[in-house]
Amino acid sequence: PPNEDDQLYVQDLGLIRTRPKTEIAKPIYREIIPRALTWTIQTRIPQETTWYVKEDGNLDMPKLLDNFQQFFRENSDIWLDGFHYREAGPQLLMQSFLQRIINGGGRIEREYGLGRRRTDLLIQWPLDRTQGFHGPMQRVVIELKIQRKSLEATIEEGVDQTTDYMDRVGAEEGYLIIFNRGSDIKWESLPIRNDTVGGV
Repeated sequence: PPNEDDQLYVQDLGLIRTRPKTEIAKPIYREIIPRALTWTIQTRIPQETTWYVKEDGNLDMPKLLDNFQQFFRENSDIWLDGFHYREAGPQLLMQSFLQRIINGGGRIEREYGLGRRRTDLLIQWPLDRTQGFHGPMQRVVIELKIQRKSLEATIEEGVDQTTDYMDRVGAEEGYLIIFNRGSDIKWESLPIRNDTVGGV
């Protein structure tokens, strides 16, 4: 469970509120807090935006997520040591990876399910550089979850959450990413992609 003193401290600072539910207090903090936690890691990830932009201007999300998966497999043990909060490390590393790429022309909005071990990300990527965020937009939802129950139950719950968020923000593209940090899990035994849920 969360440390009570830590929770009271950030509550006294005005960073979170606990009524009617525990959540980050202000929208701007949703952007500032993860950036502060991931900035150093983000600057050291060897990725470039141009690698993932298709000829039509859209982001190639399957390619991006495939490369993150390989990056995570090769580097997670080392990179996660850079986070003070290892429980949130996989989600923060994913956000660092995305921020490194999306900073080249788009933006990421975040919603947190505090206490539910999930983070909802909305990538907004302008398709017309002259109009920017006022023109046509590629909207992509990414749901990040830490697996605490069976994989089947986590997928079922995650798909519902992902599709609900997609409906709310008008996104046509959505991905569910589940992190299983069990030390006895081998990469070769993991389901790398499940097309039936439209995610990774």
